Amino acid sequence: MTDAQASPRARQLLAVGAAAGLILAVAGIVRPGPRFDVDLPAGTAVVVGGAVIEQEAFERAVGLLAADSKNPIGDAERTHVLNRMIEEELLVQRARELGIDEHDRRVRSLLVSSMIDSIVADAQPEEPSRADVERFFEENSGYFARTGRIHVRPLRFAKRDGESEEAVRGRATAASESLRAGDAPATVEAELADPWIVPVPNGLLPATKLREYLGPTPTKRALTLETGGVSEPVKGGRTWYVLRMIDQDPARTPPLDEVESEVRVEMLRRAGDNALRSYLDQLRANADVRIKPGVTAVPAPQ
Repeated sequence: MTDAQASPRARQLLAVGAAAGLILAVAGIVRPGPRFDVDLPAGTAVVVGGAVIEQEAFERAVGLLAADSKNPIGDAERTHVLNRMIEEELLVQRARELGIDEHDRRVRSLLVSSMIDSIVADAQPEEPSRADVERFFEENSGYFARTGRIHVRPLRFAKRDGESEEAVRGRATAASESLRAGDAPATVEAELADPWIVPVPNGLLPATKLREYLGPTPTKRALTLETGGVSEPVKGGRTWYVLRMIDQDPARTPPLDEVESEVRVEMLRRAGDNALRSYLDQLRANADVRIKPGVTAVPAPQ
């Protein structure tokens, strides 16, 4: 059977093996009789189709096997590791000959991810000093600010069968006045308000979350209330609301000691992002990239 006639399933298995670094140990697949060459350069363990496997890489692989093994590592185990590395390289080279790295999206994604991981890892700076952390925190304090949250208990007033808009608002106005007069909220709700389809969670919520339940206008009004305050009727869509502010947790920027570990993680993340951007810009500057006019109206990065 020719390469062109190879089944899609066989090529899929080969792609997965090459991409994930899996080693096939099936006898006779890619294991001819051994050839030894004393003239290989120093530091070289084996050459496979022109690709060099360094002695250091081989010893690392042996070390990984030893770390997972309960028994001592001898010549048989070292030979096994070397054979697996040779077979892996043969599979990778064959996959490239078949163009799997060019046409299989999974393989391309794995290659890209591996390159990004390598670039970011190489860019990791030494552990930043306290002074570096303090300076970064001061320059980016807004990033680490804690969003304010509010605890609002709204009453809902929807148009009932045969009820006019004025009557709905009248019920909401009566409820607002009763709450401000100190009447029990549960009693006011039972007598005047309408049940919720999706109740607002009873607790502190960020304004963005409250907006999902009430809409923009009632949420904006809620943000103006003092703790313990009660709003006038507020229209949101087809529904009227009366808002009661229970509690507030205002936005704040925490002290550095409270978020130092978070700051250090963010410093490392941005260093990796900057290194990746620089690396990509350099690759593009050195590459022959030509775009046909009209393909996109967005200018390519310079």
